[in-house]
Amino acid sequence: MAVRLSPQASPASPARVVITSLLSVCIATLAAIALEPFLADRPTWLLLTIAVLASAWASGVMAAAATAFASALSGVLLVDTPFRDADRLVHAAGFVTISLGIVLLMRRLSHWREAAHVHEIDAGESSRKAQETAEEQALLIDGATTLAIYMLDARGHITIWNKGAERIKGWKEQEILGRSAAAFYPHEDVAKGKPEADLAQARADGRFQEETWRLRKDGSEFLADVTITALHDADGRLRGFGKVVRDITDEKAAERAIEKREAQLNAILATVPDAMVTIDAEGTMLSFSNAAQRMFGYDESEVLGKNVSMLMPSPDREAHDGYITQYLKTGQAHIIGSTRRVMGCRKDGTLVPHELAIGEATGGGERVFTGFMRDLTDQEATAARLKDLQSELIHVSRVSAMGAMASTLAHELNQPITAVVNYVQIANILLESPDPQTVAEVRDALADAAGEALRAGQIVRRLRDFVARGEVQKQVHDLPTLIEEACSLGLVGLSEHGITVRLQLDQAATPVLADRIQIEQVLVNLIRNAAEAMVESPTRIITIASALGSAGMVRVTIADTGPGLDEGVASQLFQAFLSTKTDGMGLGLSICRTIVEAHGGKIWVESSAGHGTRFHFTLMHIISEERDER
Repeated sequence: MAVRLSPQASPASPARVVITSLLSVCIATLAAIALEPFLADRPTWLLLTIAVLASAWASGVMAAAATAFASALSGVLLVDTPFRDADRLVHAAGFVTISLGIVLLMRRLSHWREAAHVHEIDAGESSRKAQETAEEQALLIDGATTLAIYMLDARGHITIWNKGAERIKGWKEQEILGRSAAAFYPHEDVAKGKPEADLAQARADGRFQEETWRLRKDGSEFLADVTITALHDADGRLRGFGKVVRDITDEKAAERAIEKREAQLNAILATVPDAMVTIDAEGTMLSFSNAAQRMFGYDESEVLGKNVSMLMPSPDREAHDGYITQYLKTGQAHIIGSTRRVMGCRKDGTLVPHELAIGEATGGGERVFTGFMRDLTDQEATAARLKDLQSELIHVSRVSAMGAMASTLAHELNQPITAVVNYVQIANILLESPDPQTVAEVRDALADAAGEALRAGQIVRRLRDFVARGEVQKQVHDLPTLIEEACSLGLVGLSEHGITVRLQLDQAATPVLADRIQIEQVLVNLIRNAAEAMVESPTRIITIASALGSAGMVRVTIADTGPGLDEGVASQLFQAFLSTKTDGMGLGLSICRTIVEAHGGKIWVESSAGHGTRFHFTLMHIISEERDER
């Protein structure tokens, strides 16, 4: 700390010291000379002593020392034989002693004076600093406009009141100072003695805090966060209380609104059938909906704070964090924003197929990812069951068709079997008297019998394959071969009706991707329908054609020369249980549509009354690598 001396405390300058000393000695010497005729030389040392004292008083220690030295010289010169007369020697010794005492005393007094001045300066500086600190604290307290800060004395009366208290509670400082803090309490609390109880609790515990209702000057109430602190002096005596009050009415209203919205959101999410999981950028799960708990078998407390990879089977579990890191580095999204089918892992280790959609959001400066998962277990089980039922229905349809064809099949099989019997009997007769010519005829008869037997076996084999249950197996097949095999089945027993079949097959429109048995079922159904439609027609021609279509498809057409269909019937022809036959069930064409659409194609009909009917369906065309290169 720097010490600033006032002019009075500053040491005298050398010039002033010399002038003061000489002036004092001269005055004392002149006075001694003037008084010597009356008092001899007795007053000389006394007057010089007075000069030393005057110099010390006027100019300080240095002037007193200089005056004492000059006075000693003057006394020696003024007094005759000063050291021979004992009386004069005593006077001289007394002068020296007194002068030395004056100098020492003035030196001590000067030191005390400087010390007192320094203390005075220090006290002034401390007072100034304390005043500045008090002003800064007052500015700081008044600057806290969102907080009501005020002081109470030991009785609970207000002694200090800041601007924030004035803004929040409405009272100005001159209106409230000296009043009891009970003015801020609702009337029912005052009646219960709560103001005194709060101060007593703060006095006992040192600090008291609560959220409660308080009054403003206009009588309105507000929700306040109140803190009361007991203040004690160094001796432990209670000096008063410090109170900090914060208006939290809007804050609590906002919190309640947020809690209400969160409750509503949680209630909505709890009823959403799709599972929802939220994770952060490290893959840590932040939320786990009720549907997710049901889907994976985990409680929310078991997964929160853990990595979402625990819900995945290998190898997705080990690679998941790398996917997130790669996305955060490059920004290239492979999964986010799209929907795909994936597998999850339940708590019991079983796999759960589900449809996953991931969204990204930013909240509070942090990225979060939300996954929506739709459990496909029941859906896929239903689809598999539907596929089985559909396959069973198709199988039943084939068996039913074979039942309807039983009589004609018996006739068709009877021909080769009868021929075999006849050939064998002829061979038996010829072998009764064998000769080289007879043996040759027997060989021919047996060859013809074998051919007819193979023909019957082929019919039986095709029927067995056609009626077999089997699984749907799409393979690459040659379309002309497939059509020819279907014709051999579909035309069984129809030769006597005078029906002609024309094949107009494009050799470029092959091969196709199909299940052979099912597509043969479609062809057989359409061929027999065409044959039955032409029973009363004078011209009975079935034309089966194939041609390249658009979008990599092959079109197959079965046309007849029958009477055609009414427009109303044609538009509803593929609906189940709708039939143009008196004894039909209306399932054949519906099953045909199901089969064709399962192959990725479509089926439709073109017809007009009197101009025949044309059924079209498409199959997927397979282009070989060699053809594709050309």
